[in-house]
Amino acid sequence: MKYDFTTIMDRAGKDARAVDSMPMEGVEIKPGFSKIPMWVADMNFATVPTIQEAIIERVKHPAFGYFSLRDEYFDSIIRWQNLRNGVEGLKAEHIGYENGVLGCVGAAVQAFTSPGEKILLHAPTYVGFTGTLGNLGREIVHSQLYRDQQGIWRMDYEDMDRLLKEHKIHFAIFCSPHNPCGRVWEREEIEKAMEVYRANDCIVVSDEIWSDIILTGHKHIPTQSVSEDAKNRTIAVYAPTKTFNLAGLVGSYHVIYNKYLRDRLDKMSNSLRYNHPNLLSMYALIGAYKDEGYQWVDELCQTITGNVDYAYNYIVEHFKGVTLAKPQGTYMLYLDCSQWCKEHNIDVGELLKMGMEVGVVWQDGRRFQRPDTIRMNLAVPLSLVKEAMDRLDKYVFNK
Repeated sequence: MKYDFTTIMDRAGKDARAVDSMPMEGVEIKPGFSKIPMWVADMNFATVPTIQEAIIERVKHPAFGYFSLRDEYFDSIIRWQNLRNGVEGLKAEHIGYENGVLGCVGAAVQAFTSPGEKILLHAPTYVGFTGTLGNLGREIVHSQLYRDQQGIWRMDYEDMDRLLKEHKIHFAIFCSPHNPCGRVWEREEIEKAMEVYRANDCIVVSDEIWSDIILTGHKHIPTQSVSEDAKNRTIAVYAPTKTFNLAGLVGSYHVIYNKYLRDRLDKMSNSLRYNHPNLLSMYALIGAYKDEGYQWVDELCQTITGNVDYAYNYIVEHFKGVTLAKPQGTYMLYLDCSQWCKEHNIDVGELLKMGMEVGVVWQDGRRFQRPDTIRMNLAVPLSLVKEAMDRLDKYVFNK
C-alpha cells in the first residue's frame, strides 16, 4: 500500500475525545494495560496528506474573512460522486454546504414537520438521530430491523408501511449504509423502501455519510439513484469527515434535486443562521477529493475489510454467546451479548466495564435502541484489533 494504516498514532493531548476521554464515568484502566480507542466513530489513521497540504497552503495567506464557496468545491463533489457512485447529472445548484449531517437533519425536520409530529426510523438507530429529534420535540417511531437466517440485517417493509399509515407519518430518516449495523443496502432493497415511502407520501432524509467506507464485495447505491421519484423526494447528506477522519473540522453537504425541497431547506437553514461554511473545511474537502484521495480511500477500505474479517472470525470462534452480523460497510461491529450476559448473570454495563478496565474502550450499544449490545470501532491498526481480541478473550469473555 502507498499509505500507512499500520503505524499506531499517538493522539494523546491532540484534542481526541476517543483517546482523552472515557465513555463511562468512574471507570479506570488497570495498571499495565494501554488504551485501545474503539468507541467514538472516528479513525486512528493519519488522513491523506493532500488535505493538510490544501489547508496549509491556504493558511499561508493572512486573511480569513467572509467568503463564498469556490467553484472547485462543487466541481470536486460532482467528480467524486460521479467516479465513486456513478452519479450523472449532478450540478452545483443541487449541492449545499451543511455543518454536519445532524445539522441538515435538524433543519429538514423543522422545515417539513411540526413539534410533536412522528418520524419513522429503523432500529437499531444512530444515537445522533435520537438526540436531535428529541431535542426538537419530535417523536420517533421505530421500525425494527431483523436478522434473517443467514444473519443479515433486513428491513421489514410491511412493518414500515403499517407504522407510516397508523401514525400518519410523512417524514422518514433512512441510513445508508446503516449505522450501527454496517449493512450496505442492495438496489432492490432501497427500491422497496422508497416505494413504501412514496406510497405514504414521505419526505426522506438519506444519511449517506458512510457511503465511502464499503467493504470488499459490496457497493454503495445512492438512494436518489433508484428511481425518478426517489430522486425527487430525498434529501441526501454526505461528508468527507467520516471518510477522511475530519470530524473536528466539520463540513458536510446535501444533494437535493427537487427545487421545492431545496428552497424549503435553504429557507430554514438561513433563518437559523447555523449553517455558514467554515473556510478550512472547504479546503479540506478540496484536498480530500483530489486524485490521491481516491487511492487513499481504496486502501482504507482494504484495511477495514481485513480488520473486520479478523475480528468477526475471532468473535465467532472464541466468544460463545456473542452474536453479530458481519458488516458490509462502516468500520463498526454491533455485538449482541444477550446470551452471554444471561449465561454469566452479568449486566451488559458490567461487561462494558470489564472490557474498559483492560483498555478495550468500546461503546454502550443500548443507546442505539437494542438491549445488551455493544458497538465496537475497528478503525485502528490491525495490530490493535488483534490485541483487543486477545484481551477480551483472556480477561473478559473467557476468563
